[in-house]
Order: sequence, then C-alpha cells, then structure tokens
Amino acid sequence: MRDLSIRGSGNILGAEQHGFIDSVGFDMYSQMLQEAIQAKKKGKTIEEVQPFEVELDLKIDAYIPDDYIPDEKQKIDMYKRFQAVQSKEDIEDLKDEIIDRFSDYPEQVENLFRVSELKMLSKAERVEAISEQKRNIEIIVDEEASQAIDGAKLFEFSNQYGRMIQLGTEGRKLKVTFRLNPQQSHERYQILQKFLEALQEMKSVPVA
Repeated sequence: MRDLSIRGSGNILGAEQHGFIDSVGFDMYSQMLQEAIQAKKKGKTIEEVQPFEVELDLKIDAYIPDDYIPDEKQKIDMYKRFQAVQSKEDIEDLKDEIIDRFSDYPEQVENLFRVSELKMLSKAERVEAISEQKRNIEIIVDEEASQAIDGAKLFEFSNQYGRMIQLGTEGRKLKVTFRLNPQQSHERYQILQKFLEALQEMKSVPVA
C-alpha cells in the first residue's frame, strides 16, 4: 500500500484506505480503485465508467463440482477466469486450458461455459436482464440500445420464430419473450444465443 500512497492515489474512493481494504477484500478494492482512476481521468463519476452488468436468472446447473476441482484456491481462480472472458477466443482458450489441467470437464462445467458466453454476448449488446421461468425466457435490453435497434430488422428476425417470440416494451426498453413448447425447451439456450448474436445486426446506429 506504500506504493499506492507514493503514486498519489490518496482518498480517491472517498474512504480511508487503511481498514477499508480489509473490509472489502483486495480484489474488490483494486477494481474500485481502477474505476475511480478511470473516472477521474475522463472527468466522469464512478457510476459513469463502471462496467455494464447483466442480470442472468437461468434454470441451469452451471458450476465447478468439488470432485472435478477439489482444491478451493484453484476453483476460485478458475471462476475468476470464467468471469474475465471477453471473446469466443477467450472461451476456447479456457476450454483447452481446463482440459489440459483437469481432464475432460463434466456437464456442469459445460453449462458454465454456455452461461459465460451468454453473459459476454449480453454485455456486448447491452442486455440488462435475462430471466427463465418454466418454458419462457424474457430478455430486457437497456434503453439506449433499445432505441438503436432497427424495427424492420427486429421484425424480420422475429418472423423466423412465429408465435414463439413476443415483442414488447418495458418503459423505453425492448422486451422480448420466447415461449417454448416442450419439444423446443431443450434448445432454448441455442435460440437465446442466436438472438443475442443477431442483435448486433439489428442496430441502426452504434451504441457507445
């Protein structure tokens, strides 16, 4: 912490450094400090530079089983790697690494890769929330991204799915609901991923 003090970080977070790190943990403190530094550089508030977060509520077992990676430290490190993926290349690299280190992975880890990719795509397209209830999947796109979507392209995409897809709004946000029958439910995440990938092509104007 002496190095941080020498570099003049001061109380940029608005709280005393000593004791604060112990209360939030070093990783969280480092993230908060980086966000504060970036905000100061850009002349913005911390809230304006915080990374876009997605709320995922999916009915899927996505985790690392104890009998696959028994060591808690290694498991935490791998969870951090899943959280950090930013591209499909990152995901493929992580798949190769986890197989090399721990052998072929079980279904729960395969699901964790799928959830990580869905979250990555959702962040890229500024999807605020995805929730799964029974055989329905509901998607909420944030306001700015919703306003950038070309309606004609959205309807063209939805026509592929007929009554399976329902378009609506929640305030000024796009709301998309997939209503799946029992035969379609096993491919629900593939359908969701196809929609997220198609969102980029639907944009009439770029979103910052």
